[in-house]
Amino acid sequence: MRSESYRRKNELESRSVGRAHVGGPFILTTHDGKPFSDKDMLGKWNLVYFGFTNCPDICPAELDKVGIIMKSLESEHGEIFQPMFISVDPVRDTISQMKTYLADFHPRIIGLTGDYGSIKSVCKSYRVYFSTPPDADPNGDYLVDHSIYVYFMDPDGKFVEAFGQSSTPEEVVGRVKKEVEEWEKEKGRKV
Repeated sequence: MRSESYRRKNELESRSVGRAHVGGPFILTTHDGKPFSDKDMLGKWNLVYFGFTNCPDICPAELDKVGIIMKSLESEHGEIFQPMFISVDPVRDTISQMKTYLADFHPRIIGLTGDYGSIKSVCKSYRVYFSTPPDADPNGDYLVDHSIYVYFMDPDGKFVEAFGQSSTPEEVVGRVKKEVEEWEKEKGRKV
């Protein structure tokens, strides 16, 4: 029994040694106009996607995928997961634009936006690449190049994994369930 406990402790410590430092402090505004910070993520498992509301194809497909993942996870675990969408186009992604756009996806998704400096800072802390045209016109038609990952964060605010565009909902759900089980075993409690 003692060797099993020792082995598990070493396994958990070595796993965290190789984890990337992703995430950090931020304060943005929700699609309901309320302040939201990294502290509001604590106590839930978070699936965080960075994108923009004028994205013609990739962002909607990824948010649809997040909805499928959420439906599967909620059926077994309840509402311990929080989906989030952080805008990389703060010039066009106003609070009202975000609210309208996100209504087509999961009902509990939280849309976050802010000024350019705040968005740049949160993107840097999550290691998200994005590039808007230097002369971006709020009424203009332009695309925003950006990283395409769903970031999985644990209830302590620690980065777990980034799921790329090629990850299927089934793969993500399997990985998430495994991580939840390991976290609950390590902490001796559920979220």
